[in-house]
Amino acid sequence: MLGDAPAITPAEFAQIQRFIQQRAGIHLAASKQSLVCGRLQKRLSACGVASYGDYLALLGRPDGGAEAQTAVDLLTTNETYFFREPKHFDFLQDVARQAGPGTFRFWSAASSSGEEAYSAAMVLDQVRHGRPFEVLGTDISTRMLAIACRGQYPMQRLEHLSQAYLKRYCLRGQQEHAGSLLIDPALRSKVRFAQANLTTALPRLGQFDVVFLRNVMIYFNQATKAQVIARVVACLKPGAYLCIGHSEHLGDVQSGLKALAPSVYQKAIR
Repeated sequence: MLGDAPAITPAEFAQIQRFIQQRAGIHLAASKQSLVCGRLQKRLSACGVASYGDYLALLGRPDGGAEAQTAVDLLTTNETYFFREPKHFDFLQDVARQAGPGTFRFWSAASSSGEEAYSAAMVLDQVRHGRPFEVLGTDISTRMLAIACRGQYPMQRLEHLSQAYLKRYCLRGQQEHAGSLLIDPALRSKVRFAQANLTTALPRLGQFDVVFLRNVMIYFNQATKAQVIARVVACLKPGAYLCIGHSEHLGDVQSGLKALAPSVYQKAIR
């Protein structure tokens, strides 16, 4: 494709809105049009197509699955950092410390590039004192999952990571990796990542003691939010806990959850 990037037509933007709604349950407001163009215009060039309409046609082809995943990766927002919303990690620490000797299971349900899952693993390693635990991180974006599995992050992402955790669980990059850190392999081995789309049927994940579903529901409409919550609650053990983002709320969603504190809920014990 030569020359300037093509303009997007209202019909093409509406198609992109439908695409990401169907694929990821995300509602793209009209105000996001420039963001969409900024994220996708390089893909038009990479795919050798001349318009957004041609690109959308490519996504709909039988052989367009890989490019459709790339588009989803580019259109989903992935802002995260270590120990974001720290009160939830204090809560996790208390719950995990009091839990019994069986395997304690934690799920980061929208794990993005992995910082939330690794933060949880650090907490659990500290308080479980050798008692077993598992951490699962899932996300719709294969690009973010690749970063999470690698466990390597720029040093500037460490603002909320304590010196104690830094020393115990992180390795400073050397030579070509200078300016980055790597999560210690011993901790990384206790964290598993997998792709999951919260807006469709989930793979078999098992039951969890604590789930973080944070800062993702703000992109869903009410119907999608209710479906996502139902799927996540089904993965909670009786009496287990769900934490959502501090800026989020369940609204009128009938979830079978009891509010314990703002953004913290407990599943009923049968």
